[in-house]
Amino acid sequence: MRVSTSQTYQRSMAHMSNLAAKADVQQAQIATGKKVMNPSDDPGAYRQLATLKRADANDQAYAANVKTAQGILNQADDTLTDIETQLQRAQELFSNAANGTLSDSDRVSISKELDSIRDTLFALANTRDSRGQPIFGGATGDLPYVKAADGSISYASSGEPAGIPIGDQLGMQVGVTGDRAFGVAPDDMFSVLSRFSTALNTGGDVKEAAKAASSSMTDALDNVTAAHASVGARGTRLEMVADQLSYTATARDDARSAVEDVDLAATISDFQQTLTILQATQASFTKLTALSLFDYLR
Repeated sequence: MRVSTSQTYQRSMAHMSNLAAKADVQQAQIATGKKVMNPSDDPGAYRQLATLKRADANDQAYAANVKTAQGILNQADDTLTDIETQLQRAQELFSNAANGTLSDSDRVSISKELDSIRDTLFALANTRDSRGQPIFGGATGDLPYVKAADGSISYASSGEPAGIPIGDQLGMQVGVTGDRAFGVAPDDMFSVLSRFSTALNTGGDVKEAAKAASSSMTDALDNVTAAHASVGARGTRLEMVADQLSYTATARDDARSAVEDVDLAATISDFQQTLTILQATQASFTKLTALSLFDYLR
C-alpha cells in the first residue's frame, strides 16, 4: 500500500497536536492540582463534584445557622441566670418579711427593692437576641411584655417563633416563650411581686402575704429552672449537630479529593514523558520535511 507524503505529514501533525493537547492538560492539572476542571474532562466525575459542591454549600449555611443558634442560646442561658438571681433575691426578701415584724422603714425599703427587681425582670424578659428578635417572644416578633399605665406588666405575645434551619427539614427553637418560662397572670413573677409590694404599702398582713408570695415565687422559679434546662438541652443538641456537620464536611472533602485532585508526582512524571515524546516527534518531523525528492530516490 502506498502512503503519500501528504498523508505522512497529516498523521505526524495530528500526532503532535494530540501530544501538545495532552501536555497542555497535564500542565494545567499540575498548576491547579485538579484533574477535572471542565465537564468534558470527565462528565461523570464533573456531575459528582457538582453534587458535592451543592451539599457543601447547604451544610455551610447550616453550620452558620448552628453558630447563630448557639449564640442565641448562650444569651438565653445568661439572661435566665440573671432572672433566677433576681427571683432568688425576691425570695430572700419574702422570707425576711415572713419571719419578723417590719418597721415602716423596712416596709418602704423592701417595697422599693422589689419594685427595682420587677423593673429589672421586665427588661430581662424583653431581651432581644443578636437578630433583634425577643428571646422570650412569640410568633409575631414583638416584645413579649408590656407595661400598662397603672404599672401592671403582662405577656402580650402569642404562638411559637419560627425555628432556625440547622439541617435538611430540621429546625431548632432557640428561645422560650415568656408564658412558659415565667408563667401568666395572675400567677406569673410580675404579679407575685406586685401583690406583695401592695401589701407592704397598704399595711396588710405582711407575714401571710410574704408566705403566699414565697410559695408562688417557688413555682415561678421552677418554671424558670425548667426553661433553663430546656435551653441547656438544646445547646447540647446543637453541639452534636455541629460535630456531625464537621464530620460530614471532612468525609465529603475526602470524596471530592478522590475524584478531583491529581496525583502530583505521577502527573509531573507523565508530563515529562509527554514532552519527551513530543520533542522527539517534532525532531523526526523536522528531519522528514527537510528531505528532498533526491533523498527519497537514492
